[in-house]
Amino acid sequence: MARHLITSALPYINGIKHLGNMVGSMLPADVYARYLRQRGHDVLYICATDEHGTPAELAAKEQGLPVDEFCAQAHDAQKAVYDGFALAFDYFGRSSSPENREITQHFARKLHENGFIEERAIRQVYSPTDGRFLPDRYVEGTCPHCGYDKARGDQCENCTRVLDPTDLINPRSAISGSTDLEVRETKHLFLLQSKLENEVREWVARHDKDWPQLASSIAHKWLTEGLHDRAITRDLDWGVPVPADTWPELAAEGKVFYVWFDAPIEYIGATKEWADQDPENRDWKSWWYEADDVRYTEFMAKDNVPFHTVMFPATELGIREPWKMVDYVKAFNWLTYYGGKFSTSQKRGVFTDQALDILPADYWRYFLIANAPESDDSSFTWEHFTATVNKDLADTLGNFVNRVLSFSKKRFGEEVPAGGEPGAAEVRLGEEIARLLAEYEQQMEALQFRKAASALRALWSAGNSYLEEKAPWLEIKTDKDGAALTLRTAMNLIHLYAVVSEPFIPATAKTMRAAFTLAGDTAAWVTEDEAKALAAVPAGTPFTVPPVLFAKITDEDLETYKERFGGEPA
Repeated sequence: MARHLITSALPYINGIKHLGNMVGSMLPADVYARYLRQRGHDVLYICATDEHGTPAELAAKEQGLPVDEFCAQAHDAQKAVYDGFALAFDYFGRSSSPENREITQHFARKLHENGFIEERAIRQVYSPTDGRFLPDRYVEGTCPHCGYDKARGDQCENCTRVLDPTDLINPRSAISGSTDLEVRETKHLFLLQSKLENEVREWVARHDKDWPQLASSIAHKWLTEGLHDRAITRDLDWGVPVPADTWPELAAEGKVFYVWFDAPIEYIGATKEWADQDPENRDWKSWWYEADDVRYTEFMAKDNVPFHTVMFPATELGIREPWKMVDYVKAFNWLTYYGGKFSTSQKRGVFTDQALDILPADYWRYFLIANAPESDDSSFTWEHFTATVNKDLADTLGNFVNRVLSFSKKRFGEEVPAGGEPGAAEVRLGEEIARLLAEYEQQMEALQFRKAASALRALWSAGNSYLEEKAPWLEIKTDKDGAALTLRTAMNLIHLYAVVSEPFIPATAKTMRAAFTLAGDTAAWVTEDEAKALAAVPAGTPFTVPPVLFAKITDEDLETYKERFGGEPA
């Protein structure tokens, strides 16, 4: 089987993330990783907190904490939420790790040796009020392209255009708010992307037929605008330091690398962190260096795409070493809240820790993946969420499991009944289940998550259709063996659902599977023949009726949620 390396965009250390961040990177990566593991592949799913840069320093200052202490606490808080969502990372690291520092500095040295980094004197914004040079994100102002008045000095989050602090209209210090700013000369390191543009262009072109249109179009947009040499150092107290053995003057001045230079390298750094925990059994380099047998898939929202399809590839190409480059970029559009932005300051939208306070993770996992913003932006509304949970999870899956097991226990006891031999209805059902399972597999292999969710939903619906057709509550009055066969077949569907639903709803899948006391139940997946036969749970297998899998969301619940989190944006 193939080796699959999976990474999702690193969540920034500053604050708990909202549902859009979850569905735009980490959750679909987890679903895909779980699926591949079940299919027998060797999978390594790596993520980490992105801990360097201006916002981390500003947030630490606001809380009155040293930045390293703030980041350590924030990392643990984020990890607890991701554990709550059952994200099965192989390792969740930190970009402030010694491993990332070591590899980032190695990359910088190699780029310098190969002529792709040079030191330049530039004019940079200086704040007399703050007594320091201001890195790009320490400068805020109005975007010259779209007029957004809260643009940062590195990028406008409204139009996604890359900026320089001196581009901003009416600039101000993000530290003090002072508009008393000067432009002074200082020195920084520049990555000579212009010298690598043709190589990046050729590399992107090789993926045009493979990548989703969203990822490919964003990469080409940047390339069409031309790659410019980019400053990759900043005047900050927190970050990967410029190595003194290569740039002694800049190191003495306390320069650190730009967060967008070291953050993608942390994918490699976190893999080394993972291996360093068990060096005798884990080889981090085999996943990244001369790793021709590895298929590497990245998951991210569209604002991260340029850095992963252009800037980081330029870095890797310029190193002139055989480091693994991404094979497939799964890009997502935005998840909005009633068509508007999630906003912490305006208390609008659902954040991941709040979501887990309301309902178990599987409710959110299923809804988000079933409505993933793949081809376009998608909107979260409480009405849509309620309808999806009630119809798909509570009625279609949960009710099926409960009524089959409850009715069988009542009429046949606590063991799977025997009944007669499968008839025409069971043959038709097996054929339909095998067909739908193949569709589900096809969409998962293609990373088409909404279509995969639709196929999974259809699998659940097929069980309900079979139950309605056979109507064992009527059948038992005239044909007890026939009713027993129907229930045994339905119980085998429950086991099948437990196996194949695990990537989407792992906790519920575990509960369904545990309903049967089945010796040696190690099935990782269901083959076509097994789907047709529906015989994994034989007659005589003890079973229990689990608690209600999914509780319906009531109208009262709906109104409570809307009042707490806000409805449509003004």
